[in-house]
Amino acid sequence: MERDKPVMPLTQLKKRKYKVLIQHALRMFEEGAFPSVTELALEAEVSRATAYRYFPTQSALISTVVDEILKPIIAWEPEQTDAEDRVDELLKFAYPQMFKHEGALRAALLLSLQQWAENRSQEMNAKPGVVVNEKLIRGHRKQILSLVTEPLKDRLSAELREKVIHSLSLVYGSEVFMVFKDIWQLDNDEVQSITQWMAKAILNQAKADTAADAENRVNKKG
Repeated sequence: MERDKPVMPLTQLKKRKYKVLIQHALRMFEEGAFPSVTELALEAEVSRATAYRYFPTQSALISTVVDEILKPIIAWEPEQTDAEDRVDELLKFAYPQMFKHEGALRAALLLSLQQWAENRSQEMNAKPGVVVNEKLIRGHRKQILSLVTEPLKDRLSAELREKVIHSLSLVYGSEVFMVFKDIWQLDNDEVQSITQWMAKAILNQAKADTAADAENRVNKKG
């Protein structure tokens, strides 16, 4: 008599289904689709109830997928001690990861734009006590840019360092795809080269501003 096959532990089964859903979602995003949770369930041949347990909303689906693909970047630790080298190191490491999963990152951008329009409409027509829809929260770059600019704490004022971080947030992020790739038709190498050049320009300007402020203080004393 043939022995029964061992039953897979529930936790392992959940992990497998989760992995299947993530893999199918990534493929759909890279093919240019913008799937709902129901559409993902059909594509992955998983029940809708199961899919909605993992992803209650489309926003939760996209947020989870983005978190998965950004794990290597989120876990990244700089080897350099100089801020300029750290920024260069980050861009060289992060952009290949973002290019690899451009479809999912563009889906996050699309969702963010849609949610802005929906929330703006709700705010304009909202009644007291009405809560606006869930928003896609994307804050990983704040932590990463704070880390790479940490060596500037002793070289720049807190206000100027914050300005540098805000400026770098336009250089490090998937938003550049829409400008450099969609408008200017640049390839991946050109995008990475320009973002590195922009980052250097931002840091050089911060240094120049600091030097100018120091010179002004000396002149005032004199």
